Amino acid sequence: MAQSASDHPESRWPVFRSLRSFRATDLPGDLIAGLTLAAIAIPEQMATARLGGFSPQIGFFAFIAGSIGFAAFGANRFLSCGADSTITPIFAGGLLLMAASGTPDYQALAVALALMVGVILILGSLFRMGWIANLLSTPVTVGFLAGISVHILVSQLPGVLGLPSPKGAMLDRIIELAQHAGSANSYTLGIGLGVLAVVAGAEAISAKIPGALIGLVAATTAVIAAGLESKGVAVVGSVPATLPMPSLPDLYPEKWAKLVPLALLIAIVVMVQTAATTRAFPSDPDKPADVDRDFLGAGAGSVLAGLFGAFPVDASPPRTGIVSETGGRTQLSGLFAAAIVMALLAFGATLLRHVPDAALGGILLFVALRIIRARQIAKIYRQSLGEFLLIVTTAAAIIVLPIEQGVAVGIGLSLLHGIWSTTRARLVTFEHLPGTTIWWPANPHVPGEQSPDIAVVGLPAPLTFLNVENFSADMLGVLKGTPRPKLLVLEASGILEIDFTAAQGLLELIGECDRQGVTLAIARLESTRAQQAFERFGIYDRLARDRVFRSVDEAVRSLASKR
Repeated sequence: MAQSASDHPESRWPVFRSLRSFRATDLPGDLIAGLTLAAIAIPEQMATARLGGFSPQIGFFAFIAGSIGFAAFGANRFLSCGADSTITPIFAGGLLLMAASGTPDYQALAVALALMVGVILILGSLFRMGWIANLLSTPVTVGFLAGISVHILVSQLPGVLGLPSPKGAMLDRIIELAQHAGSANSYTLGIGLGVLAVVAGAEAISAKIPGALIGLVAATTAVIAAGLESKGVAVVGSVPATLPMPSLPDLYPEKWAKLVPLALLIAIVVMVQTAATTRAFPSDPDKPADVDRDFLGAGAGSVLAGLFGAFPVDASPPRTGIVSETGGRTQLSGLFAAAIVMALLAFGATLLRHVPDAALGGILLFVALRIIRARQIAKIYRQSLGEFLLIVTTAAAIIVLPIEQGVAVGIGLSLLHGIWSTTRARLVTFEHLPGTTIWWPANPHVPGEQSPDIAVVGLPAPLTFLNVENFSADMLGVLKGTPRPKLLVLEASGILEIDFTAAQGLLELIGECDRQGVTLAIARLESTRAQQAFERFGIYDRLARDRVFRSVDEAVRSLASKR
């Protein structure tokens, strides 16, 4: 019997699981990966903090907390956890409905949100809720990212253009930016586009090149050398050279309650992205990814981030890819990167004083453009117009509605799409392949044969209340067909689940077959859950166990001679 991810001995390792297999020979690779990760994370974390309306050091706190929390409790050897541009616009939009950006209340709400998201993720891990990661279909995810990218672009363009940030709904902000684009500060625009070009160029050459850091250093040097602050170029300003002390936010209970829907939404998005990241960069390709354990790591990172005054954290696919590609072997690389960031906070914070806001904006412009999956959008458009409309609808909802409502709409659309797909499942007719024992779905490209008094059909979906009406109608249609079958075999390999409503429909079908003198058999009932449903709902009481076979061929050979 195959082991699940949670059955492996490593899954029972309490903390710092990836370090269990550490060898001295791994150290050089981990140090190089950690140095590269820090070079990429420093400007990215500053920019993401600004995206959420926080000072740059808060992004550093988030990265340190996320790195330590995941290293201690996560499973994946490569995954990098910290401030992330996917979830930041979502929770920032939600917090702005409760407090003004930059105020103590805004900060306290963000801290409380991080703690709540962390607790939800930890509970998700303990209750093995990895299935939640499948809530978003690919088209909805693509549309979700496209909508998020528009939010990032609109939020960062004022800083790059040197214009005041417009207020109001998203469409109003876009119109206002377009109207005032001619008044842009040429220096800030040059810095923003220059950093964007450097980051994009470095990415095109190699993802290992820290283009964001190179662009940030070059932009800061230009600001100092040319005195650009006097020409209207805004800079980060003083960054406190202090490390945070653990504390809890002072909020009234009703404010905690108001955060619950937003916390659930952010936790779902974090679960989806964490699962996608850990599956894309598995610790061991020969073992299943331990998604539930990685939820625990991400949850611990968010709890630590909240305790140290930061916001929720998330897995980062690009940073995780960097660790994997630069030779990282364990989570020591993430801890080393966190130590570098901590040293920068403690001893080198003054180096950040002259970093131009436009440079951080340029980095985020690149992030926004990168997460738009243009090729995938084009592919879905060519292959499935209906699912392309899902992309458009999801993106439009996130752009037009308040962002957290837009994300909720996207999740709802994904679930509705799954339900709709299940309800469309109809019976498939099987044919016998001559000269073999195989029965295969009828296909014009695969020659098959049928017997006039034998009907073999299958349902390529779980049998539930969503599709049992269509299933029953199709089965009755087979019974009334011309010629009328004497043996009806249901090929059940696609029926992974049977619920109560569907079981009642199946029992009625058994009774109808008996009344019409048709022998009903089940073949390839392979799903354990479906087998348990046969026991639980008393189907074996109406359909003898000797009518359930391991293959269609076995059923036909056994029952055809008894008709």
